[in-house]
Amino acid sequence: MSLVPAFEIGLWNGWILQGFFLLTMFVQDFVMGKEAKKRTSRLNQFVPFGKTEKILAYSTHVVIMPLVLLYSIFVPLKLGTPWLYVGLAILALSVVMYIMAILNAAGTSVGEPVTRGVYRITRHPIYLGAFLLYIGTGIACASWVILLCAVLWITIWHIVVPTEEGFCVEKYGDVYREYMARTPRWLGIPKST
Repeated sequence: MSLVPAFEIGLWNGWILQGFFLLTMFVQDFVMGKEAKKRTSRLNQFVPFGKTEKILAYSTHVVIMPLVLLYSIFVPLKLGTPWLYVGLAILALSVVMYIMAILNAAGTSVGEPVTRGVYRITRHPIYLGAFLLYIGTGIACASWVILLCAVLWITIWHIVVPTEEGFCVEKYGDVYREYMARTPRWLGIPKST
């Protein structure tokens, strides 16, 4: 992994991994029915963030995501190297995590928090999945810049998610408090209750 990569535009660059993940997001709209879409729309509910949280959350969407996508256009994948295979494995994990999170949300009643499936091992599988996407892309391209963006991404969300969790506690009460007590924020072994 070099500090300054060989920039070139090509078909087999990091953008293809980013595009694959974005395609997964758009496919869900065509696969899911109306009722399932209604149940998953809760994942996009507006959380009453404070000014700092808003700035941080929006910065991940308007700075980090576009930066990684644009940068990955110019960084070739490390074809035929262990970097590529390790990165692809992590990327596959991120896609599976994202799809499972959407399916778990679609299979949960609207008035209940999503606490089953992948939500049993992490309270924020979509954010964690995005982090793994960036880690996988960074490794597959052997890019320190993309890996740094991944660390910045998860650090920002680590600051923002307590407000989101507070919103869920207000909305779902003790059910969500119990869920928080037994399920790790990012990743880990759930506690039995």
